[in-house]
Amino acid sequence: QVQLVESGGGSVQAGGSLRLSCAASGYSGCTYDMSWYRQAPGKEREPVASIYTYRGSPTYFGSAKDRFIASTNDAGNTLYLRMNLLKPEDTAMYYCAAITAPPGPWVCGDWPGPWNYWGQGTQVTVSF
Repeated sequence: QVQLVESGGGSVQAGGSLRLSCAASGYSGCTYDMSWYRQAPGKEREPVASIYTYRGSPTYFGSAKDRFIASTNDAGNTLYLRMNLLKPEDTAMYYCAAITAPPGPWVCGDWPGPWNYWGQGTQVTVSF
C-alpha cells in the first residue's frame, strides 16, 4: 500500500524558513511524479513544486519559484521542500502527492489504478 507521510510543518515568523519532509513507502518503480501541494483556508488546493521522475529537475509554481527548493534523497523515497523567506500568504496545509503504482506482477502501463496518492498534510503557519 502506497503511503506518504509529511512532517516538518510548524509556526514561523515572516522571513523565516522551514523544511518539509515526505516519507514515501509501498510504491514501485512505476513512479512518474512526486509533488508538493498546498491548500489555504477557503481556497483550492494548488501545486507548489513537482519532481518528475524522468525529467529530473523540479518544476515550481507560483510564488514558490524564487523561494522554495524541492528535492529528494538519494534513495528517492523521501521528498523535501525547503521553504525560504516565508510570507504570511504561504500559510496553508501542505500535502505530498505521488503519481505511482504499488509493486506487483505487472508492467507500469497495465496497472489499472489508482495512480494518485496523497499524504495527510502538515500545517505551515507564517505570522507577521
